[in-house]
Amino acid sequence: MVGHFGLKVRMALAGSILFGFYAAIAAVAFAMYGQGVLPIVLLGSLLFVGFQYKFGKWAALKSVGAEDMPEQGEYQRIHQSVEHLSREMGIDKPRLMVAEMGVPNAFAVGRKGAGTVVVSEEIIQILERDELDGVLAHELAHIRNRDVVVMVLGQSIASMVGILVQFAVIFGGERNIGAYIFGMIAGQIAQVIVMIFVLAISRYREYVADSDAADVTGNPDAMARALEKISNGAERAQQARGGRGRGRQQQQSGLSADDQVGALMINDTSRGLMQTIFATHPPIEKRIDALRS
Repeated sequence: MVGHFGLKVRMALAGSILFGFYAAIAAVAFAMYGQGVLPIVLLGSLLFVGFQYKFGKWAALKSVGAEDMPEQGEYQRIHQSVEHLSREMGIDKPRLMVAEMGVPNAFAVGRKGAGTVVVSEEIIQILERDELDGVLAHELAHIRNRDVVVMVLGQSIASMVGILVQFAVIFGGERNIGAYIFGMIAGQIAQVIVMIFVLAISRYREYVADSDAADVTGNPDAMARALEKISNGAERAQQARGGRGRGRQQQQSGLSADDQVGALMINDTSRGLMQTIFATHPPIEKRIDALRS
């Protein structure tokens, strides 16, 4: 599909740029501290990225209080749908988990053969069968397209570049409070610059996953209706949050948890000027229009 080609090109381009940022920082470290620092930088980088990938997956599941979804009872049909969709999409059935997020949402983490799909209790309650199938296919598409891995690794590299810039500034000159503050600011700016390229992939991958879900289910309108209900449900939850404050369950794993893993969710409910500028998702209205056109 053209969408897959476009996604692969974007991931390859962003990956090259991210590697370029890292290589530039490594070169600076080499110039400042000599040949002896290079093995430390390389080994430390590999360990850091590996840790971030494993920890990021664990933290995403932990932040929403996700629990394994029983295969029998009320969730049996979801397991059957995911098994059928996975077979249609040529991937192994992922681990299924359920969580009370305070909003209707879903997300996927991991890779082919080791993926996990999390759906909220709220999304199960408000969606019809064909709409929920569209959401499940959307999350499976993220795993099949490997864009989840690219997102997690991209965020890891951005963090690593920020840390390396910070250390280079702090230890590259006079080690005083001014250098420390400037190093912190420089590190944050470097991380934001790198994340711009990661976010470009994040927004495009949502269109591709929507399209894949529509193709595999043969029902683009169901996917569009699901997005409408998810968006409306999130708005109602935020209005209730503003009017009554958070309940105990929301404090544990509700909207704040959704904010933490917003880039992975099917609908990012983050609000505010900065969240709009650095949006992880395209406007949901445009996604619906794309499905219905």
